[in-house]
Amino acid sequence: MNPPSAFSLRRIAVAAFGPSLLFGLGEGAILPVIALSARDLGASVPTAALLVMLIGAGAMISNIPASMLTMHRGERWAIVAAALWCAAAMAMSAWTSHLWLFAIGCLMVGMAQGVFGLARQSYLTEAVPVEYRARALSTLGGVMRIGMFVGPFIGAAAIVRFGLAGAYGVGVVALLLAAVVAARLPDLQVEGHEAAGGAAPGTAAPAPTWLGTLRDHRHVLLTLGFGVALVAAVRSSRQAIIPLWADHLALEPSVASLIFGVAAGIEMLLFYPAGRVMDRKGRTWVAVPSMVLMGVALLLTPLASGATTLLVAACLIGIGNGISSGLIMTIGADHSPRVGRAHFLGVWRLLTDIGAACGPALLSAVAAALSLGAAIAVTGLMALAGAVQLGYWLPRASPGRPHGKPGD
Repeated sequence: MNPPSAFSLRRIAVAAFGPSLLFGLGEGAILPVIALSARDLGASVPTAALLVMLIGAGAMISNIPASMLTMHRGERWAIVAAALWCAAAMAMSAWTSHLWLFAIGCLMVGMAQGVFGLARQSYLTEAVPVEYRARALSTLGGVMRIGMFVGPFIGAAAIVRFGLAGAYGVGVVALLLAAVVAARLPDLQVEGHEAAGGAAPGTAAPAPTWLGTLRDHRHVLLTLGFGVALVAAVRSSRQAIIPLWADHLALEPSVASLIFGVAAGIEMLLFYPAGRVMDRKGRTWVAVPSMVLMGVALLLTPLASGATTLLVAACLIGIGNGISSGLIMTIGADHSPRVGRAHFLGVWRLLTDIGAACGPALLSAVAAALSLGAAIAVTGLMALAGAVQLGYWLPRASPGRPHGKPGD
């Protein structure tokens, strides 16, 4: 790893962050049209919703295989393979006339998402000194969000010209470009890097195992792992809360979309300052305020009675979510061991994916049993619980030093 004095985040910016921007752009282009494509192929509304969920399912089931691919082939080529796999999945989804092939394509997109996410996190964890880690991972999350924000607009322009297949064409082109840029990532020259054998020259470190990783890091996984699962649950739920409450208020869909877009725009402005604070002050300084702000904003959302008050609540949620950009990846990187890092990050990402899946499910269940307002309030309380969990278990480390127990 480069010493901090010799490291420049700008020097690796294009190769390290470019693929994430392009991957996010490609996904953003196709996500709004997946349900529409399924309907065109004869799917019912519930089936179309299920096909959208297959993307999340694909990401979840691929976390463990992704770690194995990353360990054996290295981060750079895992990123390239994920981008090519996703491009092939999008192409198949766009030009098939069979619903079952379209479903397989959706699952493949999710699988690529899982491999890509783990490999890019593992790469930056190794390539960037700990003094710059939070800024790097926050930027990583931020550029992905920028791509997801821009993608639907480019996809919409392509749809006007080529129909629904145009959005998938945008996705294929973006993913192929991501593979080209990722192939230019500088090779990691890290002593003990697991992709190169896992042991420093002249030593014979034992190969990491899944059981060993779970045993050695069970305390972190059961404490901080539970905390980040709560963060992921709140994040995924918020994407449904604003549109649903807008519908509850009988707002026009265009107004709801505008409110959601403004909140998403605010999120994109905050990722780098948040990473800088985490690097200088510590992870707790961002983790706790972000979850408290989201929790309070969510508790206030059922009190919104019109477009203006809902916009205020959505902006507060956006600020809270924006300053937490890269938080989950940074905490996972801080506690990951150098030997067996991919194993640990695979389990870490699995925990967050489980949280992300359970959040909307809980929202739906409480809304069905009680009311939508009660479900949103429960999500707000879940955010506050996440703040307490992270505030208690995150280490209080001095700025510029590793947070938590050394991973190596």
